[in-house]
Amino acid sequence: MARPRILIVGAGFAGYQTARTLSRLMRHKAEVTLLNPTDYFLYLPLLPQVAAGILEPRRVTVSLSGTLPHVRLVLGEADAIDLDGRTVHYTGPEGDGGTLAYDRLVLAAGSVNKLLPIPGVAEHAHGFRGLPEALYLRDHVTRQVELAAAADDPKTCAARCTFVVVGAGYTGTEVAAQGQLFTDAQVRKHPLRRGMRPRWLLLDIAKRVLPELDEHLSRTADTVLRERGVDVRMGTSVKEATHEGVLLTDGEFVPTRSLVWCVGVRPDPLAESMGLPMERGRLLVDPHLQVPGRPELFAAGDAAAVPDLEKPGQYTPMTAQHAWRQGKVAGRNVAASLGHGERRAYSHRDLGFVVDLGGVKAAANPLGVPLSGPVAGAVTRGYHLAAMPGNRVRVAADWLLDAVLPRQAVQLGLVRSWSVPLDTASPELARVAGRPEGRQETDARSGPGAATAADTTGRTGTTEQPEPAKNQPGGEPAKNQPGGEPAKNQPGGEPAKNQPGGEAAGNQPGGEAAKKQPGRPAGGDSDGEARDGEGAQTPGPDRRSDISAEGDA
Repeated sequence: MARPRILIVGAGFAGYQTARTLSRLMRHKAEVTLLNPTDYFLYLPLLPQVAAGILEPRRVTVSLSGTLPHVRLVLGEADAIDLDGRTVHYTGPEGDGGTLAYDRLVLAAGSVNKLLPIPGVAEHAHGFRGLPEALYLRDHVTRQVELAAAADDPKTCAARCTFVVVGAGYTGTEVAAQGQLFTDAQVRKHPLRRGMRPRWLLLDIAKRVLPELDEHLSRTADTVLRERGVDVRMGTSVKEATHEGVLLTDGEFVPTRSLVWCVGVRPDPLAESMGLPMERGRLLVDPHLQVPGRPELFAAGDAAAVPDLEKPGQYTPMTAQHAWRQGKVAGRNVAASLGHGERRAYSHRDLGFVVDLGGVKAAANPLGVPLSGPVAGAVTRGYHLAAMPGNRVRVAADWLLDAVLPRQAVQLGLVRSWSVPLDTASPELARVAGRPEGRQETDARSGPGAATAADTTGRTGTTEQPEPAKNQPGGEPAKNQPGGEPAKNQPGGEPAKNQPGGEAAGNQPGGEAAKKQPGRPAGGDSDGEARDGEGAQTPGPDRRSDISAEGDA
């Protein structure tokens, strides 16, 4: 008799935990398959430390095949789900399509950046939900400080060393806190003009930093940020973004070349495409994480609207801690549906929160005990080490090295501005010229002087458009110029398109078509501010509780 086929879509916090639970419960009893665009699980709560140069990128990635025995990994992005035929169609990383059949399906596709109808944001801002975006921000900040140090014009210098972060939830708060320390360390090596220092602005329409947490933690974070020099402006947001800077809602224009968008997330559009009952873009499920009327279909994490049994009439927030624990329940309930064990309803109470503010500073309240300063910092790092499913020794080693050695502030040039657009269905993947077509994305520019989706991927019946001029304000450095990448087919350069070893040119076989993705209407910051692939978290004190899964531990 053939073994039942279990398919899990997505390897964020919910998907990874579901796969790990099933690999233990259903060993040799079922075929467990995990469909994910990357071969790693990303521990999003430590992503700001990657952008700040504290941790190397691979420290926050955990190998799927190395930690999930008896689980088959298929690399690809789910394109469509045939509920009646019980199949999922996907596109692989090299453009090849495929179909996976299932007897049980767990949808854990997570979430993507939430956009607001603000002029210029899609063109000039970058999100912070994936490893490519963190690597881009690290290079971008380093480059801006270096260019500011060499600038003769005081106004240009000030604009380049001004960094605007929108969203004072977990992600935005930690990015601003870590960023100020990172740039202050850089200017000690690259001094700016007399009287100038890097300036970080943290904006939010809320009345206080970390509005979803209790006031003690909010005050602690606000005090640390202001003492460090971060310009915290509550009740203020961006009215318009331009190539030269941002216009704030209070009427002030801030010259800048850097806009980091951390206002929240929205559920992955894949869930909405299924034609099932939804709740604000999330698939409605019962307390057992099962879709009513579809006994073979389960959902967890940011993609699922799970009834909150602790707060009747409400749904659990899109946070990492919920997604992690929902994944465990989903795995058990899937096994129970196949006759192995008993199913149970999902219920969870918060055990506390931790917010890393950089250096030895943090804010935490494990088990309701408010902590701040070095003690909170020790608790926060201890929690992360316990929560990570791998790489603990490597992470601890990087923390030790950062404490005794200066950080290496160099540009690697691995991720370009146009390759990490704000509006994308796959923030975990950097867009590359000639990348196979995946799920639809909005055809929007991705940053100051960046190319559009059509520019970089081409469209049928059109020719590929050139990238913006190099060495222009906000653009990338010219090839073979200081700070630029080497020219194609030159030593150290990448092969030319359509040459042996090169990428496929746009509109050629294997090339990527322009993508389009409808955006959601504007919403408040509390509508979903998550950071993890699904917004989830591991057992222990909960790191995040904002309704947007924005970086829960």
